[in-house]
Amino acid sequence: MSRRTSVLVAVGLLAVALGLAPLLPDAGSVAGRADRARLTESRPTATAQTASPGRGEVTPRMRREIERVVASGRSLGPDAGRVTPRMLVDTQVRCAVFAGQRYCLGIGWTQDSEAEVRDRIAAAASSTLRRTPATTTGDLDLVAGLQAAASRSESERVAGERAELTDAAASVAKVWQLRHEIQGVPLPAKYAALARPKDKGRVYPRTARIMKGSRTLAQNRSWWCGPTAMQSIAWGWDHDKRPQSYWAKRLGTTTSGSSISEIVRQVNRSTGYDSPRRAGPYVVLDISDFTYRQWWRMTKRHIAKLRAPLVLHPQLLSRFYPYLSFDASGHFQVGRGYRDRRNGVEKIGFFEPWNQQAFDPGSPYVERVQWRSAYRSFRANKAHPMQNLGL
Repeated sequence: MSRRTSVLVAVGLLAVALGLAPLLPDAGSVAGRADRARLTESRPTATAQTASPGRGEVTPRMRREIERVVASGRSLGPDAGRVTPRMLVDTQVRCAVFAGQRYCLGIGWTQDSEAEVRDRIAAAASSTLRRTPATTTGDLDLVAGLQAAASRSESERVAGERAELTDAAASVAKVWQLRHEIQGVPLPAKYAALARPKDKGRVYPRTARIMKGSRTLAQNRSWWCGPTAMQSIAWGWDHDKRPQSYWAKRLGTTTSGSSISEIVRQVNRSTGYDSPRRAGPYVVLDISDFTYRQWWRMTKRHIAKLRAPLVLHPQLLSRFYPYLSFDASGHFQVGRGYRDRRNGVEKIGFFEPWNQQAFDPGSPYVERVQWRSAYRSFRANKAHPMQNLGL
């Protein structure tokens, strides 16, 4: 082979390698996790090979905001169980603003002001004390969650709040994109790169689902809906059926239940659904201002476009879920499918951890795989005092 031919062959091979480079996995990927795209606050990236923004840089300005919010709090220690819901809310529910989006500790991303969030949560906490459900399935209720947060030592509080706010700051670009695509909120100039071309009439498939229906179990304990939901999500990702006790330990689950913030944190740490090629970093989102159509569009987008599950957070009431014999507490389910309007009904598919028969033998058996009215599911989510979900 001549020298000139050798050079041409080498150049050709280099071009092929460069052309294939975007298809190759990142050398630092772990257990099938897709490579993570980096997204800075000043210049977000959204390429044709990403479905969602990745984690962004936590800027010095964001860090100052984090420290401001952390410094404004205090622990109540052993007194946490003896104070009013209003005091619990005022000391524990505090909000930070990152790049124009508001995040409230323990509540998630919201469009409400800090005062509006506090008023809503204080009213819901008082209502929780008056109407504690006879049956609890494992959602950490508002009062128990606030008391747990307030009873931490000062060092635990500072470390926990700083970690939660840092994770939130890194995910703000995703929140901007979601608000833009679902609610039509205009994007600031620095996030203009997140705008997607208009669908021009393209619609999502009439039906879609992810994760095999066989990869879900009933919760082993009456307060383990959180660990069971997390078991299904991780099982759907890596096909490894780790026991519910494994997830209960990582979620910090107690007999009072699990928090949605911890479930979202574990989805980000233990699966690849948070990759930019899927949903991006999971967040807790306040949907108190969502209409049903917006919620439905977001559900279809998450399942059909991002191919990732939702952490549903409903109030488990029999008027919304006909398979129940009695009302129960706040709850977690795994959203994994939908069926568009047929015979006038839109349906959402989800994994249901709760089998009432296991804890009340006289009750009917509840199937793990459910296809139910999407509108009722939306209403159940809005009936929950926190009105949020994980996605």
